[in-house]
Amino acid sequence: MADPSKPMRPPDSAGQGGERADDGTASPHAAVLSTLYTQSSAARWGLAADSFQSALSRCITKALPGAADPSAVTAFLTTLHLEDLVLSCACAEGSEAAWEHFVATHRSYLRSAAAVILRCPSGSAQAIDLADSLFAELYGVAEGKPGHGSLFRYFHGRSSLKTWLRAVLAQRHIDRIRATRRFTDLDDGEASAAVERSAPPSVLPLDPHRERYLRMLRRALSSALAELDPRDNQRLGLYYREDKTLAEIGRMLGEHESSVSRNLERIRRWLRASVESSLRAGFPVANGTPAEPGLSEAQIVQCFEYAAEDPAVSLDSLFPSSSPTPGAATRKRP
Repeated sequence: MADPSKPMRPPDSAGQGGERADDGTASPHAAVLSTLYTQSSAARWGLAADSFQSALSRCITKALPGAADPSAVTAFLTTLHLEDLVLSCACAEGSEAAWEHFVATHRSYLRSAAAVILRCPSGSAQAIDLADSLFAELYGVAEGKPGHGSLFRYFHGRSSLKTWLRAVLAQRHIDRIRATRRFTDLDDGEASAAVERSAPPSVLPLDPHRERYLRMLRRALSSALAELDPRDNQRLGLYYREDKTLAEIGRMLGEHESSVSRNLERIRRWLRASVESSLRAGFPVANGTPAEPGLSEAQIVQCFEYAAEDPAVSLDSLFPSSSPTPGAATRKRP
Protein backbone atom coordinates (compact mmCIF):
# COMPACT_ATOMS: atom_id res chain seq x y z
CA MET A 1 0.00 0.00 0.00
CA ALA A 2 1.27 3.47 -0.83
CA ASP A 3 2.47 5.73 1.96
CA PRO A 4 -0.44 8.14 2.76
CA SER A 5 2.07 10.86 3.61
CA LYS A 6 3.38 10.93 0.04
CA PRO A 7 1.12 12.62 -2.53
CA MET A 8 0.07 10.40 -5.43
CA ARG A 9 0.57 11.53 -8.98
CA PRO A 10 -2.87 12.27 -10.46
CA PRO A 11 -3.86 10.47 -13.67
CA ASP A 12 -3.16 12.36 -16.86
CA SER A 13 -3.42 11.66 -20.54
CA ALA A 14 0.31 11.48 -21.19
CA GLY A 15 1.88 9.75 -18.19
CA GLN A 16 1.66 6.34 -16.62
CA GLY A 17 -1.60 5.87 -14.76
CA GLY A 18 -3.58 8.01 -17.21
CA GLU A 19 -6.69 6.33 -18.58
CA ARG A 20 -6.35 5.20 -22.18
CA ALA A 21 -8.76 3.92 -24.75
CA ASP A 22 -8.54 0.43 -26.26
CA ASP A 23 -6.45 1.69 -29.18
CA GLY A 24 -3.83 3.15 -26.84
CA THR A 25 -4.83 6.78 -27.36
CA ALA A 26 -5.57 9.05 -24.42
CA SER A 27 -9.08 8.68 -23.03
CA PRO A 28 -11.44 11.64 -23.62
CA HIS A 29 -12.07 11.58 -19.86
CA ALA A 30 -8.39 11.81 -18.85
CA ALA A 31 -8.47 15.54 -18.07
CA VAL A 32 -11.69 15.17 -16.08
CA LEU A 33 -10.25 12.21 -14.15
CA SER A 34 -7.14 14.21 -13.28
CA THR A 35 -9.26 17.05 -11.93
CA LEU A 36 -11.54 14.72 -9.99
CA TYR A 37 -8.58 12.87 -8.52
CA THR A 38 -7.26 16.13 -7.10
CA GLN A 39 -10.68 17.22 -5.82
CA SER A 40 -11.34 13.88 -4.15
CA SER A 41 -8.39 14.12 -1.73
CA ALA A 42 -7.49 10.54 -2.71
CA ALA A 43 -3.82 11.20 -1.92
CA ARG A 44 -4.75 11.75 1.72
CA TRP A 45 -5.45 8.03 2.03
CA GLY A 46 -2.70 6.92 -0.35
CA LEU A 47 -5.24 5.77 -2.92
CA ALA A 48 -3.41 5.22 -6.19
CA ALA A 49 -4.59 6.75 -9.45
CA ASP A 50 -5.32 3.33 -10.93
CA SER A 51 -7.52 2.40 -7.97
CA PHE A 52 -9.33 5.72 -8.29
CA GLN A 53 -9.95 5.14 -12.00
CA SER A 54 -11.15 1.59 -11.35
CA ALA A 55 -13.64 2.87 -8.78
CA LEU A 56 -14.99 5.45 -11.23
CA SER A 57 -15.22 2.78 -13.95
CA ARG A 58 -17.37 0.65 -11.65
CA CYS A 59 -19.60 3.65 -10.95
CA ILE A 60 -20.01 4.37 -14.66
CA THR A 61 -20.75 0.72 -15.49
CA LYS A 62 -23.37 0.61 -12.74
CA ALA A 63 -25.10 3.88 -13.63
CA LEU A 64 -24.57 4.08 -17.39
CA PRO A 65 -24.49 0.56 -18.84
CA GLY A 66 -23.55 0.29 -22.49
CA ALA A 67 -21.75 2.82 -24.65
CA ALA A 68 -22.50 6.14 -22.95
CA ASP A 69 -21.98 9.49 -24.60
CA PRO A 70 -18.74 11.12 -23.34
CA SER A 71 -20.57 14.26 -22.26
CA ALA A 72 -23.07 12.16 -20.29
CA VAL A 73 -20.22 10.32 -18.58
CA THR A 74 -18.51 13.59 -17.69
CA ALA A 75 -21.74 15.06 -16.34
CA PHE A 76 -22.33 11.91 -14.27
CA LEU A 77 -18.82 11.91 -12.80
CA THR A 78 -19.21 15.47 -11.53
CA THR A 79 -22.29 14.45 -9.49
CA LEU A 80 -20.49 11.77 -7.45
CA HIS A 81 -19.67 12.15 -3.75
CA LEU A 82 -15.96 11.84 -4.45
CA GLU A 83 -14.55 12.24 -0.94
CA ASP A 84 -16.92 9.56 0.36
CA LEU A 85 -16.05 7.33 -2.59
CA VAL A 86 -12.28 7.52 -2.11
CA LEU A 87 -12.66 6.99 1.65
CA SER A 88 -14.65 3.80 1.01
CA CYS A 89 -12.10 2.62 -1.59
CA ALA A 90 -9.20 3.26 0.77
CA CYS A 91 -10.98 1.36 3.55
CA ALA A 92 -11.67 -1.54 1.18
CA GLU A 93 -7.97 -1.61 0.26
CA GLY A 94 -7.00 -1.88 3.90
CA SER A 95 -5.75 1.64 4.65
CA GLU A 96 -5.46 1.86 8.43
CA ALA A 97 -5.61 5.66 8.36
CA ALA A 98 -8.78 5.62 6.27
CA TRP A 99 -10.38 2.97 8.45
CA GLU A 100 -9.58 4.82 11.69
CA HIS A 101 -11.02 8.02 10.20
CA PHE A 102 -14.17 6.19 9.10
CA VAL A 103 -14.76 4.65 12.53
CA ALA A 104 -14.13 7.97 14.28
CA THR A 105 -16.52 9.91 12.05
CA HIS A 106 -19.26 7.35 11.42
CA ARG A 107 -19.62 5.14 14.51
CA SER A 108 -21.92 7.54 16.39
CA TYR A 109 -23.92 8.19 13.22
CA LEU A 110 -24.49 4.47 12.64
CA ARG A 111 -25.64 4.02 16.23
CA SER A 112 -28.08 6.91 15.88
CA ALA A 113 -29.39 5.47 12.60
CA ALA A 114 -29.77 2.07 14.26
CA ALA A 115 -31.74 3.69 17.05
CA VAL A 116 -34.14 5.22 14.53
CA ILE A 117 -34.59 1.86 12.80
CA LEU A 118 -35.15 -0.01 16.06
CA ARG A 119 -37.09 2.87 17.67
CA CYS A 120 -34.94 2.82 20.79
CA PRO A 121 -32.32 5.10 22.44
CA SER A 122 -29.02 5.38 20.58
CA GLY A 123 -27.16 4.27 23.69
CA SER A 124 -29.19 1.09 24.08
CA ALA A 125 -27.56 -2.31 23.71
CA GLN A 126 -29.80 -3.15 20.73
CA ALA A 127 -28.80 -0.05 18.74
CA ILE A 128 -25.10 -0.48 19.53
CA ASP A 129 -25.21 -4.16 18.57
CA LEU A 130 -26.91 -3.52 15.21
CA ALA A 131 -24.62 -0.62 14.32
CA ASP A 132 -21.37 -2.27 15.39
CA SER A 133 -22.24 -5.53 13.64
CA LEU A 134 -21.93 -3.67 10.34
CA PHE A 135 -18.26 -2.83 10.90
CA ALA A 136 -17.14 -6.43 10.38
CA GLU A 137 -18.87 -6.56 7.00
CA LEU A 138 -17.49 -3.18 6.03
CA TYR A 139 -13.96 -4.20 6.99
CA GLY A 140 -14.32 -7.51 5.18
CA VAL A 141 -11.91 -10.42 5.18
CA ALA A 142 -11.67 -12.76 2.20
CA GLU A 143 -8.85 -15.09 1.21
CA GLY A 144 -7.06 -14.00 4.39
CA LYS A 145 -6.81 -10.39 3.19
CA PRO A 146 -8.67 -7.49 4.85
CA GLY A 147 -10.97 -5.59 2.52
CA HIS A 148 -11.42 -8.25 -0.15
CA GLY A 149 -14.93 -9.04 1.08
CA SER A 150 -15.78 -5.51 2.14
CA LEU A 151 -19.25 -4.10 1.64
CA PHE A 152 -17.53 -0.85 0.68
CA ARG A 153 -17.05 -2.33 -2.81
CA TYR A 154 -20.79 -1.92 -3.35
CA PHE A 155 -20.73 1.82 -2.66
CA HIS A 156 -20.71 3.81 -5.90
CA GLY A 157 -20.83 7.40 -4.66
CA ARG A 158 -24.20 8.36 -6.13
CA SER A 159 -25.50 9.21 -2.65
CA SER A 160 -23.53 10.24 0.39
CA LEU A 161 -21.78 7.51 2.34
CA LYS A 162 -24.03 8.16 5.33
CA THR A 163 -27.18 7.73 3.25
CA TRP A 164 -25.86 4.48 1.81
CA LEU A 165 -24.82 3.17 5.22
CA ARG A 166 -28.26 3.89 6.63
CA ALA A 167 -29.86 1.87 3.82
CA VAL A 168 -27.43 -1.04 4.39
CA LEU A 169 -28.14 -0.93 8.11
CA ALA A 170 -31.88 -1.10 7.49
CA GLN A 171 -31.40 -4.10 5.21
CA ARG A 172 -29.32 -5.88 7.84
CA HIS A 173 -32.13 -5.31 10.34
CA ILE A 174 -34.59 -6.87 7.90
CA ASP A 175 -32.22 -9.81 7.35
CA ARG A 176 -32.09 -10.40 11.09
CA ILE A 177 -35.86 -10.48 11.33
CA ARG A 178 -36.09 -12.95 8.45
CA ALA A 179 -33.46 -15.15 10.10
CA THR A 180 -35.42 -15.05 13.34
CA ARG A 181 -38.52 -16.14 11.47
CA ARG A 182 -36.74 -19.14 9.98
CA PHE A 183 -35.75 -20.42 13.44
CA THR A 184 -39.06 -19.69 15.15
CA ASP A 185 -41.06 -22.77 16.13
CA LEU A 186 -44.00 -22.76 13.73
CA ASP A 187 -46.21 -24.38 16.40
CA ASP A 188 -45.54 -21.57 18.82
CA GLY A 189 -48.23 -19.11 17.83
CA GLU A 190 -47.23 -16.54 20.45
CA ALA A 191 -43.59 -16.45 19.32
CA SER A 192 -44.60 -16.21 15.66
CA ALA A 193 -46.91 -13.32 16.42
CA ALA A 194 -44.12 -11.52 18.28
CA VAL A 195 -41.79 -11.81 15.29
CA GLU A 196 -44.55 -10.64 12.95
CA ARG A 197 -45.12 -7.56 15.10
CA SER A 198 -41.41 -6.72 14.93
CA ALA A 199 -41.25 -6.97 11.13
CA PRO A 200 -40.71 -3.66 9.35
CA PRO A 201 -43.16 -2.33 6.79
CA SER A 202 -42.32 -2.74 3.10
CA VAL A 203 -40.75 0.72 3.13
CA LEU A 204 -38.94 1.30 6.40
CA PRO A 205 -39.38 4.89 7.65
CA LEU A 206 -35.70 5.50 8.43
CA ASP A 207 -36.29 9.20 9.04
CA PRO A 208 -39.76 10.47 9.93
CA HIS A 209 -38.87 13.83 8.37
CA ARG A 210 -37.76 12.40 5.01
CA GLU A 211 -41.07 12.91 3.18
CA ARG A 212 -41.42 16.42 4.55
CA TYR A 213 -37.92 17.35 3.38
CA LEU A 214 -38.57 15.96 -0.11
CA ARG A 215 -41.92 17.74 -0.30
CA MET A 216 -40.27 21.03 0.62
CA LEU A 217 -37.48 20.48 -1.90
CA ARG A 218 -39.96 19.85 -4.73
CA ARG A 219 -41.87 22.96 -3.73
CA ALA A 220 -38.71 25.09 -3.63
CA LEU A 221 -37.42 23.72 -6.93
CA SER A 222 -40.75 24.29 -8.69
CA SER A 223 -40.76 27.89 -7.48
CA ALA A 224 -37.18 28.44 -8.64
CA LEU A 225 -37.82 26.95 -12.09
CA ALA A 226 -40.82 29.24 -12.51
CA GLU A 227 -38.49 32.25 -12.20
CA LEU A 228 -36.12 31.16 -14.93
CA ASP A 229 -35.74 33.00 -18.20
CA PRO A 230 -37.47 31.00 -21.03
CA ARG A 231 -34.13 30.42 -22.75
CA ASP A 232 -32.58 29.05 -19.57
CA ASN A 233 -35.62 26.82 -19.11
CA GLN A 234 -35.05 25.61 -22.67
CA ARG A 235 -31.40 24.83 -21.92
CA LEU A 236 -32.35 22.72 -18.92
CA GLY A 237 -35.14 21.00 -20.81
CA LEU A 238 -32.87 20.03 -23.69
CA TYR A 239 -30.18 18.71 -21.39
CA TYR A 240 -32.24 16.92 -18.71
CA ARG A 241 -35.56 16.07 -20.34
CA GLU A 242 -34.50 15.45 -23.93
CA ASP A 243 -31.03 14.13 -23.01
CA LYS A 244 -29.25 16.22 -25.64
CA THR A 245 -25.47 16.50 -25.60
CA LEU A 246 -23.74 19.83 -25.10
CA ALA A 247 -22.79 19.88 -28.78
CA GLU A 248 -26.38 19.23 -29.88
CA ILE A 249 -27.71 21.98 -27.63
CA GLY A 250 -25.07 24.35 -28.96
CA ARG A 251 -26.16 23.72 -32.55
CA MET A 252 -29.83 24.18 -31.66
CA LEU A 253 -29.27 27.43 -29.72
CA GLY A 254 -26.45 28.83 -31.85
CA GLU A 255 -23.95 28.67 -29.00
CA HIS A 256 -20.48 27.18 -28.63
CA GLU A 257 -20.37 23.92 -26.66
CA SER A 258 -18.31 25.55 -23.91
CA SER A 259 -20.89 28.34 -23.61
CA VAL A 260 -23.65 25.77 -23.19
CA SER A 261 -21.66 24.10 -20.42
CA ARG A 262 -21.02 27.43 -18.64
CA ASN A 263 -24.66 28.44 -18.92
CA LEU A 264 -25.86 25.12 -17.50
CA GLU A 265 -23.44 25.43 -14.61
CA ARG A 266 -24.61 29.03 -13.98
CA ILE A 267 -28.24 27.91 -13.94
CA ARG A 268 -27.52 24.98 -11.64
CA ARG A 269 -25.69 27.26 -9.18
CA TRP A 270 -28.55 29.73 -9.19
CA LEU A 271 -31.14 26.99 -8.73
CA ARG A 272 -29.20 25.53 -5.83
CA ALA A 273 -28.90 28.92 -4.13
CA SER A 274 -32.57 29.70 -4.73
CA VAL A 275 -33.72 26.34 -3.38
CA GLU A 276 -31.51 26.63 -0.30
CA SER A 277 -32.86 30.14 0.37
CA SER A 278 -36.46 28.89 0.13
CA LEU A 279 -35.73 25.95 2.42
CA ARG A 280 -34.23 28.27 5.04
CA ALA A 281 -37.19 30.64 4.89
CA GLY A 282 -39.90 27.98 4.83
CA PHE A 283 -43.26 28.29 3.08
CA PRO A 284 -46.52 30.03 3.98
CA VAL A 285 -49.95 28.51 3.43
CA ALA A 286 -50.74 28.65 -0.30
CA ASN A 287 -53.47 27.10 -2.47
CA GLY A 288 -54.42 24.58 0.16
CA THR A 289 -50.79 23.61 0.82
CA PRO A 290 -49.92 23.79 4.52
CA ALA A 291 -47.23 26.11 5.86
CA GLU A 292 -43.75 24.66 6.33
CA PRO A 293 -41.23 26.07 8.84
CA GLY A 294 -37.73 26.76 7.58
CA LEU A 295 -34.92 24.21 7.82
CA SER A 296 -31.54 24.49 9.53
CA GLU A 297 -28.30 24.17 7.57
CA ALA A 298 -27.89 20.56 8.68
CA GLN A 299 -31.46 19.77 7.65
CA ILE A 300 -30.89 21.34 4.23
CA VAL A 301 -27.84 19.14 3.69
CA GLN A 302 -29.92 16.10 4.67
CA CYS A 303 -32.68 17.29 2.33
CA PHE A 304 -30.33 17.26 -0.67
CA GLU A 305 -28.94 13.86 0.33
CA TYR A 306 -32.43 12.40 0.30
CA ALA A 307 -33.11 14.04 -3.06
CA ALA A 308 -29.97 12.47 -4.57
CA GLU A 309 -31.30 8.97 -3.89
CA ASP A 310 -34.98 9.61 -4.68
CA PRO A 311 -35.96 9.20 -8.35
CA ALA A 312 -39.17 11.13 -7.73
CA VAL A 313 -37.15 14.30 -7.21
CA SER A 314 -35.83 15.08 -10.67
CA LEU A 315 -35.73 18.03 -12.98
CA ASP A 316 -37.30 15.81 -15.64
CA SER A 317 -40.64 15.68 -13.85
CA LEU A 318 -40.70 19.45 -13.33
CA PHE A 319 -40.30 20.58 -16.94
CA PRO A 320 -43.54 21.21 -18.82
CA SER A 321 -43.68 19.55 -22.22
CA SER A 322 -45.10 22.65 -23.83
CA SER A 323 -43.04 25.65 -24.90
CA PRO A 324 -42.60 28.50 -22.42
CA THR A 325 -45.32 31.09 -22.47
CA PRO A 326 -44.45 34.58 -23.77
CA GLY A 327 -45.39 36.06 -20.40
CA ALA A 328 -42.63 34.09 -18.70
CA ALA A 329 -40.06 36.39 -20.28
CA THR A 330 -40.81 39.03 -17.64
CA ARG A 331 -39.79 36.72 -14.80
CA LYS A 332 -36.54 37.26 -12.97
CA ARG A 333 -33.65 35.33 -14.46
CA PRO A 334 -30.55 34.15 -12.64
